[in-house]
Amino acid sequence: MTAHGDVDPKIPLRRGLLDARRAVDAGRRAVRAAALADGVVALAASRGAGLVVCAYLPVGSEPGSVAMLDALRAAGHVVLLPVVPDEPGSLDWAAYEGPDSLADGPLGLREPTGPRLGVAGITAADLVLVPALAVDRAGNRLGRGGGYYDRTLPLARADALVIAVVDDDELLDAVPADPHDMRVAGVLRPGSGVTTLGTAG
Repeated sequence: MTAHGDVDPKIPLRRGLLDARRAVDAGRRAVRAAALADGVVALAASRGAGLVVCAYLPVGSEPGSVAMLDALRAAGHVVLLPVVPDEPGSLDWAAYEGPDSLADGPLGLREPTGPRLGVAGITAADLVLVPALAVDRAGNRLGRGGGYYDRTLPLARADALVIAVVDDDELLDAVPADPHDMRVAGVLRPGSGVTTLGTAG
């Protein structure tokens, strides 16, 4: 609820987007995952060699895959994955060393088992890939509502490229945004590649 007792407009939008994602069949998800793996390698290559990439492991029907992370590593990049803190706050980070380096964590996530780098781990990143339910043309990102990325992204370097990974129909004209919501510089979609968005901040 909002301060005036109205329903937060993010809630029904999240519900509809999650329902639409769950309706995507396995064949389409596999095609999407392969396209995103190719797309993220091309995106990283456009930024240089040997990058540090903060990425994520998808939960449920989120776009993305372990193959996307493996493709980045095979291309010579260092991949860091988020580790959810015990108390709500900025995300911790640890290096992804392959599927065998993962263990079950909170919130349905799998997490790296290696040494924790602390919340400052994101400061090493040249490229930051974030999950989103939808993004609008101004760069406003709709997440799942936990606030972890809104607390974490301010720690990224000013020259780090922050890109949300979404499906082709999840770039919208507008999504509800609050003053504390962090914007992204662009989106990566399986069919369209990278789209640069309005001024991030």
